[in-house]
Amino acid sequence: MPALDNDLRTDGTPVTADAVALRRSVAAGAIGVFVHWFDWAAYAYLAGTVADVFFPTDDGTTGLLAVFGVFAVSFGIRPIGAMVFGPLGDRIGRKRTLSLVIFMMSGATLVIGLLPGYASIGITAPVLLVVARLVQGFAAGGEFGSAASFLAESAPRRRRGFGVSWLEVGSLLGFLAGSFVFLLLSTGLDDDQLTSWGWRVPFLVAAPLGVIGYIIRNKIEDTPEYRALEANDTVPRSPVRDLIRSHKREMFQAAGLMTAMHVPFYAVLTYLVTYETDHLGHSADSAALLSTVISLLGLVLVPLFGRLSDRVGRKPVFVGATTALLVLATPAFWLMRTGLAGTWIAGLLLGAILAAILGTYAVWSAEIFPTRTRQSGLSIAYNITAALFAGTVPYLMTVLISATGSTLVPGPYLMVAAVGGLVAALSLKETAGNPLLRPEDVPDAPVEGHRTPSA
Repeated sequence: MPALDNDLRTDGTPVTADAVALRRSVAAGAIGVFVHWFDWAAYAYLAGTVADVFFPTDDGTTGLLAVFGVFAVSFGIRPIGAMVFGPLGDRIGRKRTLSLVIFMMSGATLVIGLLPGYASIGITAPVLLVVARLVQGFAAGGEFGSAASFLAESAPRRRRGFGVSWLEVGSLLGFLAGSFVFLLLSTGLDDDQLTSWGWRVPFLVAAPLGVIGYIIRNKIEDTPEYRALEANDTVPRSPVRDLIRSHKREMFQAAGLMTAMHVPFYAVLTYLVTYETDHLGHSADSAALLSTVISLLGLVLVPLFGRLSDRVGRKPVFVGATTALLVLATPAFWLMRTGLAGTWIAGLLLGAILAAILGTYAVWSAEIFPTRTRQSGLSIAYNITAALFAGTVPYLMTVLISATGSTLVPGPYLMVAAVGGLVAALSLKETAGNPLLRPEDVPDAPVEGHRTPSA
């Protein structure tokens, strides 16, 4: 990552931190999402094998639905985690919650990798799997809000979009690593080996990565904005109450932006693997390879779109991306039915659109909240929309395709998400370049150049 010095902090003061310190901030913010999404990608890619290990049944669809059901339930608890870790981060700082959530996520991941299957301990096996996924979901409820707040408040304001975009680079790296490990396992092991021990490898690998992340996060300093709250004695006692009282509009706007991210993210990077194998007849190797290439494309494009949003604004980039999703989602899934080449063209197209959304939604969402309630607002909006619209994607798509008999169902569902994002985006004014500290954060300090994010 290039140096970002000789710029301005969000409070208007000069940046003197060197490139090493900035890279450390990016690493601290992104490593948790890397570990988190590596685990979730591995679970999604290995859904069929996990179903055989923990939910043995003669009906493959029933077992797959059980695995996706656990996937959805673990998302359902994320808003509870958000209600705990979001306000906690606004009260005690971004650094402490960043360390706590990665510790909990890594511990639950290790437990999953060590769990015996149904053949060994019967019904206790799926029960323990559910418990471990619930712990992961609870901790994950605090990951995005903590990391996004930390990165937004650590980056120079004129390059904030570029800085925060590295949060999603971490997410894509996690998915890329998950798909790569799955590709190695699926090509290097036979079905019996994969079922007996191979499926455990990604979860056992993720645990020590989480320990490394904890060490990195435990050594960082908190953000200049949060330290300004401490110095001025304006750290909120009840950030959720302040949020509900004064920033309900921003909550709904952030939820709209996030919905337009969640649905294509899980449709393209998680569900598409199952969709290709179950409904298009492609091999698991081919599906995993396409997922890998889409992730690689995102690694290149997401920071570029983040940088573009610093230059032309969040609104043009995000509105353009969601408009493209609205227009092209259903034709893309129609194109997939024409053959393997069509599947690749459509998948890469959807991946490029997703990259534009990923490059802008997090920084825009962070900028619309004041510092005093930023982590609460980001955590709650992100995780409520994740519970409603992200974790349910694979389960809902499986049910709807089975009920309608149409493999085009994902297209209209993506269009609905795009409409939600467009409505939110069009109700917002541009925030690129705004300072993050506002008069309500530090009442006695001058905060110049602020423009309200609401229309």
